[in-house]
Amino acid sequence: MSVEDTQPLISHLIELRKRLLNCLIAVLVIFLALVYFANDIYQLVSAPLIKQMPVGASMIATDVASPFFTPIKLTIIVSVFLAVPVILYQIWAFVAPALYRHERRLVMPLLFSSTLLFYLGVAFAYFIVFPLAFGFFAKTAPQGVLIATDINNYLDFVMALFMAFGVSFEVPIAIVLLCWTGVTSPDDLKKKRPYVLVGAFVVGMLLTPPDVFSQTLLAIPMYCLFEIGVFFSRFYVGKGRQDKAPEEDAES
Repeated sequence: MSVEDTQPLISHLIELRKRLLNCLIAVLVIFLALVYFANDIYQLVSAPLIKQMPVGASMIATDVASPFFTPIKLTIIVSVFLAVPVILYQIWAFVAPALYRHERRLVMPLLFSSTLLFYLGVAFAYFIVFPLAFGFFAKTAPQGVLIATDINNYLDFVMALFMAFGVSFEVPIAIVLLCWTGVTSPDDLKKKRPYVLVGAFVVGMLLTPPDVFSQTLLAIPMYCLFEIGVFFSRFYVGKGRQDKAPEEDAES
């Protein structure tokens, strides 16, 4: 490999290092601003469970260091969540020079909408699903069993649900990308509506407690998001990558 061939690779690696450092700095700045409130943040996240616990019950820490490290761990995760717009912008700034003009017009709205939908999924889980789920668990506990959830186990549980609901709310973005790349079309997706509806209830069954009400609360929004994705995908059918160089696209 000649020196001329290695120079573009080195420049890309330098640019990648710059973008990664910017992401880390953003997360670190947010973490330093929030770490003082680590216990308050954990109390906020644990509020849906605490409100449903019987009188006299409380959360516990089975590990000696858990009362200190668990809120810190949560604060790091929250810092990454809050830094998502910065992280997505850095990704955009890194890949934008290699994209066609019509691709650049698509990527920015997708980055914004995917971030918004992820946050909506997390908010839906916190304000709707958690109260129902924890209320269900509290009411179905056997008589004589005192609920005392470990703080670290609770954090792992809610983070898994946050990710599951956040990703589930990305359905419209996935549909738009599939239609944009030509993998499928809105007409084909419309024909599969019955299967999608059944699949939404299956996902709701897997992600929520075993009661019809909470399963429906997840299945209906997911199906509505599917319909939203099908609607907007009509504007992106056949607009995938074209057979021309980026330089030609920039000059046109």
